[in-house]
Amino acid sequence: MNITQTFYDNLASQYDKLFFDWSSTTKEQALLLDKLFSNNGFDKNAKILDCACGIGTQSIGLAAIGYDVTASDISDAELSQAKERAAKNNVEIRFEHADFCALSETFSEKFDIIIAMDNALPHMLSTDELNSAIKSITDRLNKNGLFVASIRDYDTLLETKPPYSPPYIHKTMNGQRVSFQTWDWTGDIYKLTQYIIDDENSLEINKFECEYRATRRQEFTDLLTENGCSRVEWKFPEETGFYQPIVVAVK
Repeated sequence: MNITQTFYDNLASQYDKLFFDWSSTTKEQALLLDKLFSNNGFDKNAKILDCACGIGTQSIGLAAIGYDVTASDISDAELSQAKERAAKNNVEIRFEHADFCALSETFSEKFDIIIAMDNALPHMLSTDELNSAIKSITDRLNKNGLFVASIRDYDTLLETKPPYSPPYIHKTMNGQRVSFQTWDWTGDIYKLTQYIIDDENSLEINKFECEYRATRRQEFTDLLTENGCSRVEWKFPEETGFYQPIVVAVK
């Protein structure tokens, strides 16, 4: 099991604590993505693959508004959480364990839209690894299909390489939850430690460790173009309302 699987397996039961209200977030993000899909000529007849679904933050919201959604992830613990949450939200989603670097090993079919949100792709720690992921993803897209991913604004972060992220403080009925990350940089790779401090009833502190590569937007653009995408555009939070820059690529 690699460090990324271990990170998400351990984080799965705590992941929703990163949000003030996870259920509301699923609805908000689904509407943002729906608008983006519509602006690119797709409606709810589109078949979607969420290839880094986590606990279902995007896939459940999209299924709830009528999309045909398949969801996959490398973490079995997160898939288990996603299945439970899909059932509680009365949505039908096909869930599969799959590595987005080898999607054809799990999926023989192709999709109209593939998404990989919440900074999933920068877990690839080299250009070769990232290229393998993008090649795998674009291979499972139909002709004229749409790939959508969100990535941290590394073009800006690499200017200063900050040692931590600002904390999120969520006030609750019984106290508060505080989450923040520390970043230990070696070149363009950084070790991330995610802390979640919960004092709603009794004090609970959890930490989870992983690695990322701060990948500039131009590298993503070049690799998407090299792997058959005819149009690659970047959308920013002030335009989309999403908290990270989003790349939109048409095959």
